[in-house]
Amino acid sequence: MVKRLLEEDGDYDERTTAFGVAVQAFRGGIAELLLNRGADAGQCAPDELLSLREAVDSGSPALDEALLDHGIRDRYPASELLEMRDLARSWHEAGAEAELRRRTGSQDELVGTRVQDDEYYTVGELTLGGMTVRDGHGAILTHLEELLGISSSCEELIARALDHDHDHTAWARATVLLAHRRDHETWTAATALRAHTNPSHRLFGAELMRLIELFSDSHEDELAVLAVDALTDWSAEETDIAVLTEVLHGLDSYAGPRAEAALLAHAGHLDAGVRRAVANGLGTRLESTYLSDEAREALLALMTDPDTDVRIAACCKAGETRNGDPALTDAMAALLHHPERRVQLAAVYGLALHDDERCAEGADRLGPPRPGYRDEEMAYLDVAWRYQWRRDGI
Repeated sequence: MVKRLLEEDGDYDERTTAFGVAVQAFRGGIAELLLNRGADAGQCAPDELLSLREAVDSGSPALDEALLDHGIRDRYPASELLEMRDLARSWHEAGAEAELRRRTGSQDELVGTRVQDDEYYTVGELTLGGMTVRDGHGAILTHLEELLGISSSCEELIARALDHDHDHTAWARATVLLAHRRDHETWTAATALRAHTNPSHRLFGAELMRLIELFSDSHEDELAVLAVDALTDWSAEETDIAVLTEVLHGLDSYAGPRAEAALLAHAGHLDAGVRRAVANGLGTRLESTYLSDEAREALLALMTDPDTDVRIAACCKAGETRNGDPALTDAMAALLHHPERRVQLAAVYGLALHDDERCAEGADRLGPPRPGYRDEEMAYLDVAWRYQWRRDGI
């Protein structure tokens, strides 16, 4: 039902009803998705939803986020939010497994798995004695503190994140919150993590530096300049592939010869993820049509990469230069006949950004978005259709 509602121009009342059903079924990720597509949480009566306590106990950050949507947040007084903050903290400090054993009184073997909690992040899910919880209480705690205006220390937020893997919601909540603080304590912590012997700590530091630069109001901002300089130096010495990839993502399209040279140094890396980060990073956000000769040659090579995702990244980046370079447009046109549809879509997108007529033929051949991939494919095809409307004066 949700897929149908999201792929069609559905009734928003239906989406709101589906939101209530998703919350009652503890499907926070689906509830959040429906909110993002027009469901109105405020139209749901309190007895049609779970209590905030049930959401916190569940350990699902997505469910917590759905029940604290701006449309219904004022239903919860500050005293209740403080109580839920304490509940989330007790779960987090005890650990989901220990608290689950305490509540169930069971010493049976625990069943654990990794599940998708929302559109982007995963959490652990634990089942014991007929009770199932997720281990996102640290992320819920961080969210509730933010709503209450409570500022936990940088050290504590980093510890909450490092209790989990990189794709866990607790990690994401901590990095985003800290990066927005933009203070000396956060910058000092990020630079200290760079020298840590544990790769996961370095990965957190690299992501924090990347977000500090990304959230800057200006490239001339002091912390933005410090972040780019630090990441540029870091890229020459990092040996862990995941950390190196994150470091290179931090140099994404930053204007400056040193940052570009740091990216180009890894264009031939054995790992496809690293090469994809290079492709994403080449060019400049300040002068979008400018591409150095070295970056241009690298993108042309990466558009022939054996890895599909690298080809797509290089093609999209070449398209975003929008400068009509014949070498780039011909390379993209050659990908219109690639055997994989995703590559063809990227080529259509890139050519359309250059106002190249060949995008129209490619889009016509691809046809409408496939069921189940509508949003993903529309992002590429829409650019080509808009080119055709401009061309035809529609």
